[in-house]
Amino acid sequence: MSRSIIPDLKTREVWFLTGSQGLYGEETLRQVAEQSQAIVETLAGASDIPVTLVWKPVLTDSDAIRRTALDANADDSVVGVVAWMHTFSPAKMWIAGLDTLRKPLLHLHTQANVALPWGEIDFDFMNLNQAAHGDREFGYIQARLGIPHKTVVGHATNPRVTASIGNWSRAAAGWAATRSLKLARFGDNMRFVAVTEGDKTEAEIRFGVQVNTWGVNELAEAVHAASESDIDALVAEYEELYSVVPALRKGADRHDSLRYGAAIELGLRSFLEEGGFGAFTTSFEDLGALRQLPGLAVQRLMADGYGFGAEGDWKTSILVRAANVMGAGLPGGASLMEDYTYHLVPGEEKILGAHMLEVSPSLTTGTVSLEIHPLGIGGKEDPVRLVFDADPGPAVVVALSDMRDRFRLVANVVENVPLDAPMPNLPVGRAVWKPAPDFETSAAAWLTAGGAHHTVMSTAVGVDVFRDFAEMAKTELLVIDENTTLREFQKEVRWNQAYYRLAQSI
Repeated sequence: MSRSIIPDLKTREVWFLTGSQGLYGEETLRQVAEQSQAIVETLAGASDIPVTLVWKPVLTDSDAIRRTALDANADDSVVGVVAWMHTFSPAKMWIAGLDTLRKPLLHLHTQANVALPWGEIDFDFMNLNQAAHGDREFGYIQARLGIPHKTVVGHATNPRVTASIGNWSRAAAGWAATRSLKLARFGDNMRFVAVTEGDKTEAEIRFGVQVNTWGVNELAEAVHAASESDIDALVAEYEELYSVVPALRKGADRHDSLRYGAAIELGLRSFLEEGGFGAFTTSFEDLGALRQLPGLAVQRLMADGYGFGAEGDWKTSILVRAANVMGAGLPGGASLMEDYTYHLVPGEEKILGAHMLEVSPSLTTGTVSLEIHPLGIGGKEDPVRLVFDADPGPAVVVALSDMRDRFRLVANVVENVPLDAPMPNLPVGRAVWKPAPDFETSAAAWLTAGGAHHTVMSTAVGVDVFRDFAEMAKTELLVIDENTTLREFQKEVRWNQAYYRLAQSI
């Protein structure tokens, strides 16, 4: 029954554009084309670039550049373009095209050869291999026009280069996913909570996501319409995939609760599929005719690539969807997460993250237990849920807050660690982590930034991918990592306040 909506990123294209001009003659332009094709072939062979690179004919005039930009804009499979000035491409030719381009841009500053052939260089070689100053001309016009872009420097065979292009292409795929994202809210935000509020119109302007609300009883109708045969098949899938506690097995006294959990998944999945939604929210304060707060269903849908935010938190739902797409094909996953409580033993400080029910099992490769327990909030029947520990290893937690005049992303680089001891009385999906650079600095910086208590945790992609995503979205990003000091972080927050307010009126 599980149906992933995480795309195969090989179905996403990045166009490779090479700049030159007619001044050099046909023979030089032929060599430019051959060498740029060779660069594309080298990059396409890199395992860390997940998208399909598509070489385009060498661009030598303004009209061809503009038309290529228009074609890229119109092709939904294209998530971005890479530009390289092999020779000297006068930058005024690029003004109309760059002004037209609506896809993310990466400027690759490279050249065909790795080493200089010292004893063989003549002026024919110099005329052909001019990226060292051709790309500076291109860099100027990007700066003059204020075009958001990423610059990567180095030869195509350098692993640092391919890793940077790979990160950027993942961010571009995530950005494309938000631009076409439809998000269904079932119920409203948790009452009186500030940080889950936000401007949904501005979110559509900035991120492209459509955020709208459907009555929870519309979802309940879909849940209660699930057929017995479909429920049977899904329960069988649960028993194959998870360690199901005896109380939930067929013939046991709580088996009906498991069947109702399956009905929730079937109804929720069908509602999302029929409406073309890639993300959703629920709220324990608005469950209507539902008998349980959705737990198991939400966990499995997140693992299948859907975005989710609890308590009406649509901003976190956007991030979970974007992170799922950006991490396509990589080990690890993405999930709603919430900082819950601390281990404050000096020198051993850790953060325990979880939620009432809704943490994605994509965070673990270990045993997942399917259980039922009371939930002392929401006033409904005991919900079924998946219980597990997140795998140890590097991760990042990222929050999205509405600061009134802009959205702000806050990211903290963390390391998930094993539990110090079993937690038999906490039957939820959970993660324990050590934040960079240390607990005190991390927590103080997060509070200074006004970072939300709901986050996306990604164990598949790191903070560099979110940096590229923020650049594409023209959205503020504050990073807390091993280099963070509280004094400098406070300055950055103040400087950003001034910059973004100025930028709004420019």
